[in-house]
Amino acid sequence: MLRGAHLQSILPSTSLRRARVWRRAAELLAVSYPVELDCGDQVTLAGYHSANRSSNSLVVIVHGWEGAADSSYVLSAAAHLYAQGHSIFRLNLRDHGDTLHLNSGIFHSCRLREVVGAISAISNQFKPERLSLVGFSLGGNFMLRVAADPQAPAIERVVAVGPVLDPSRTMQALENGPGIYKRYFLKKWRRSLQAKARIWPDLYRFDQLHRYKSLAQMTEDLVLQHTEFSTLSDYLNGYAIIGNRLALLKAPSVILAALDDPIIPADDLNRLAGVESLKVMVTDVGGHCGYVESLSGPTFADRYIGELLAI
Repeated sequence: MLRGAHLQSILPSTSLRRARVWRRAAELLAVSYPVELDCGDQVTLAGYHSANRSSNSLVVIVHGWEGAADSSYVLSAAAHLYAQGHSIFRLNLRDHGDTLHLNSGIFHSCRLREVVGAISAISNQFKPERLSLVGFSLGGNFMLRVAADPQAPAIERVVAVGPVLDPSRTMQALENGPGIYKRYFLKKWRRSLQAKARIWPDLYRFDQLHRYKSLAQMTEDLVLQHTEFSTLSDYLNGYAIIGNRLALLKAPSVILAALDDPIIPADDLNRLAGVESLKVMVTDVGGHCGYVESLSGPTFADRYIGELLAI
């Protein structure tokens, strides 16, 4: 595996890696088609289904914050699992990918009900014998919360790569760590919110986003203005998975975490509930959802997920 936490964290998003992943995913992409999902409460989420005719296994893959169903790390995992015989559904969270027009309300990380609704809709529509969930970063956090939700459908296995554990600590890491990460998320978040305002001009004006230099301050202001939460702390605690949040987790689940992750403090793993169904696989290196071993091939995470979900 390539060494360097920041190299591992940044490399998957570079054009150098992305072009090679898209070539490797050509067979998956050739059979992918868009699907819109009725998630209840007049919410629509969307994604891409790739049927593998020889398979009774469907894997739902969810990206991280400001990622999308076509992010290179999603496509890399999806291509590897598709080649192993799984059908794939790459789900976009609200306002991610090309879905800003589907719902008037803006995305935030506590919108669990609609993601549970999306997984239920996928299960009802495609009726797989085996339904597994894979998520990266915030997507991993969502998939673990979905699996621990009493209203979720039957799930065979969950794999979360570098999931957000304690959002307040992740926020601190982004604010106090190398500036490249904060600048990256500020830029992408500004861009998506401005696009949202162009689509829903009667609901939103985000003319002042350029003034934010702090991700925490931008988050707090938008939380107070556009969510039901009265404090930033309440919001961040609302999607934390430390403590007893995963106490109802029944499906066999694995967290893949790297000690050198610059965004998710590894010592927060010790604050997870001692749930029999939850296992933690810790590696020395890997960065944040990186695990890249070569520019072209599957990552260590892809291969590890493939072993866990083997048909």
